[in-house]
Amino acid sequence: MKKILTILVLTTVLGACSQTEKGAAVGGLGGAAIGAAVAGNPVQGAVVGGAVGAVAGALIGHASESGQCRYRDRHGRVYVDRCPSGY
Repeated sequence: MKKILTILVLTTVLGACSQTEKGAAVGGLGGAAIGAAVAGNPVQGAVVGGAVGAVAGALIGHASESGQCRYRDRHGRVYVDRCPSGY
């Protein structure tokens, strides 16, 4: 039951993120899991794997957002729209 609730919360939270943020989150979680499983020291492996995975995921996610910019309106809401010409 705890696993289902955790997955539900993570899925809901990631639904509101940009592709870069989603990539960083998924890459970080995957890297931490693989690093903990492969390394001799699970904690150190999870930290290193999570960091490397987050950076790689963010770069991959950012590459799929070409032509999209994030804006914040005066009420603090964030939205994604086309970038201005020449940007």
